[in-house]
Amino acid sequence: MRMLLFHIGRYVLLMKKVFSRPEKGRVYINQTLDELVTIGFNSVGIVVIISIFMGAVITLQTAYNLENPLIPVYLIGLGTRDSMILEFSSTVVGLVLAGKVGSNIASEIGTMRVTEQIDALEIMGINSASYLILPKILAAVFFFPFLTIISMFVGIFGGWAAGVLTGAISSTAFIYGVQYAFVPFYVVYALIKTVVFAFIIVSVSAYEGYYCQGGALEVGRASTKAVVYSSLVILLFNVIITQMMLAK
Repeated sequence: MRMLLFHIGRYVLLMKKVFSRPEKGRVYINQTLDELVTIGFNSVGIVVIISIFMGAVITLQTAYNLENPLIPVYLIGLGTRDSMILEFSSTVVGLVLAGKVGSNIASEIGTMRVTEQIDALEIMGINSASYLILPKILAAVFFFPFLTIISMFVGIFGGWAAGVLTGAISSTAFIYGVQYAFVPFYVVYALIKTVVFAFIIVSVSAYEGYYCQGGALEVGRASTKAVVYSSLVILLFNVIITQMMLAK
C-alpha cells in the first residue's frame, strides 16, 4: 500500500511537470505532428484487422446461439452493433493499443533515461517531461477517437460480411438490426472512454519509462510493466466510467 501511494504521488508530480508551460510552442507542434504518425497512423492497420475479426466472431457466435425461432433474426445485427460500440471498439482496442503503443513509449523513454539523454535535456534547461511526454499525450488523445470510430465501422462491416457469407443471416436482416433502436449516446460514451484510455496508456507508459533505472534489461521490464499497469488502469476506469455514464 505504501509503494502504491508512492507511485501515485510520483505520477501526479510527473503529470504536473508535463503540463507546465512549454518553452517553445512551435517545437511542441512539430513533435505532436510526428507523434500523430507514430502513435496514430501506424496503429490503423492493427485496429482494422482486429476489428474485422471481432465483428465477425460476435456475429457468428450470436447467430449460432440464437436458433430459437421466437427470437427475431435481426437481433444478431443489433447485438454486433452494440457490442462493437459499447465495449470492443473502445476497451478491447484500448487494451491492444496499450500493448503496441504503451510498450513502444516506455522503451523509447526508458532508453533515453538509461543512456542519459534525459539528463542532457535537463542540463540544457529543457523541461524533459513536458518535451518528451506532452506531444505523445496530445497525439493519442486527438487520434485515438478516430481509431475507435474506424473500429466501429470496420467491426460492423466484418460482422455483416461474416453473417452473409456463411449464410447465418441475410444482408437485409443484419442491416435492419444495425439500424434498429440506435442510441447515439452510446457513441459519445465510447469516445469519452477512448479519450480517457488514451491518456492512461501514454501517461502510465511514459511514467514507467521516465523513471527507469539500470540498463537494457530494466528497459524491457519497464516496457512490460507499462503494458500491464496501463491495462489494469484501463479496466478499472472502464468500470468507473460505465457506472457513471450508463447507470440509471
